[in-house]
Amino acid sequence: MNKFKGMGVAMVTPFKEDGSLDKGSLVKLSRHLIDGGADYLVVMGTTGENPSISISEQAEVLATIQEENNGNKPIVFGIGGNNTAAVVERLSTTNLDGVDGILSVSPYYNKPNQEGIFRHYKAISDHSPLPVIMYNVPGRTGSTVSAETTLRISELPSIVATKEASGSFEIVMEILRNKADDFSVVSGDDNLTLPYISIGMEGVISVIGNAYPKEYGKMVQLALNGKFEEARKIHEQLLPMISSIFMDGNPGGVKYLLSKMGICENYFRLPVCQVNVQTQEAIDRAFL
Repeated sequence: MNKFKGMGVAMVTPFKEDGSLDKGSLVKLSRHLIDGGADYLVVMGTTGENPSISISEQAEVLATIQEENNGNKPIVFGIGGNNTAAVVERLSTTNLDGVDGILSVSPYYNKPNQEGIFRHYKAISDHSPLPVIMYNVPGRTGSTVSAETTLRISELPSIVATKEASGSFEIVMEILRNKADDFSVVSGDDNLTLPYISIGMEGVISVIGNAYPKEYGKMVQLALNGKFEEARKIHEQLLPMISSIFMDGNPGGVKYLLSKMGICENYFRLPVCQVNVQTQEAIDRAFL
């Protein structure tokens, strides 16, 4: 699990105006993160707009990042869904050479009960050739993975960590208090990462890290080293931007920010689209 400690970055997927993949900007973003100090790269998570990207295109995105990365940073690839059999099939058929781990979101839309969520991850654990980071994000899935269920899942052989984005300190503290030493908990909320690390989390899979890998990564490392006063100063500096990029949905906000920085264009695939004017203005005001 040391591979997934610190700051992972949930990478956006750059597009051209016609909706095609923008490989040039993807290379630029990859280099920005690798040189900027990201500890690992998370490819084809929700921030990468994976629901609207075909499986063949996802493989193309992964290959492009791998070529630029050249083994420099660990890579986590997103394979998840609300059809357990389809997720298992993808785990069995996807070329995962050069991938270090899988990020797999809790089933969305179906709203399974806790036993269904457990069985979903058991099937994933039984068939995954790589370590798996589970992902609890009720704001996207419509259901919450309870602390009790997360702890059950954590005992499955291939499940090595959880990305926790419930926003619930109660859930987080119960997991941290009762988990095994070899199971890691990482933040899925940029605004909560600093206090989360203070109670035992091992890092974050970050959105703001796309734009500010050096600054946000330094904050994470300072916190992990117990230097909370220094970390707090960076956290406070970045907090207005963190708040702004999530005002009108993700990845709309961070892509607008990246376009201001000249890293990629502000294009999307429907149903994701550009953020509203108020959000753009908030990002403009918070721009570092």
